[in-house]
Amino acid sequence: HLGVFIDGDLLGVLQFGYAMNPASGGSVVTGTANDEYLELNRMWLDDFAPHCSESRAISYAIKFIRRAYPKVRWIQSFADERCGLNGKVYQAANFGFYGHHVSTFWEIDGEYYHNIVATTEDSRADTAAGRAWAAGKDRAVRHDLRQFRYLFFMAPRFAKRCAHKQKPFPAAGPYDAPE
Repeated sequence: HLGVFIDGDLLGVLQFGYAMNPASGGSVVTGTANDEYLELNRMWLDDFAPHCSESRAISYAIKFIRRAYPKVRWIQSFADERCGLNGKVYQAANFGFYGHHVSTFWEIDGEYYHNIVATTEDSRADTAAGRAWAAGKDRAVRHDLRQFRYLFFMAPRFAKRCAHKQKPFPAAGPYDAPE
């Protein structure tokens, strides 16, 4: 977890970790060990933060990761179409776009929950999200949303084993996949 401080005030947080399936790194970049990649799982910045703070925070985080974790070869993150910008922050931070997949989300009272909360019975059920799902599942509205994959390679040579083809950036707003 990395804090984003602006003029001494904590105005944001970036959370890096494994992918939802930690062993999946090798299916994205062939031969990747679990300690050779990170996923930017969550990012939040206060609206008070100046324009472009998100991409600047990512840039600073990458510089820190290069020094603190030299084994990391690449970073992955996803943008979903709920936000409507289709990953503009990652585009500004020099990530490449590597396609999309569709994931199911459930909306309860304006909050969105990934389908894993609805389909799991393990320890995740005893989380705030799990409790909210259990309390409101009868009101849940299903949304099948695209999640846009962005990758940042710490050095260009690491991109050579990528199992996905880099594509042109999607435009902001509704996204139509190329045929």
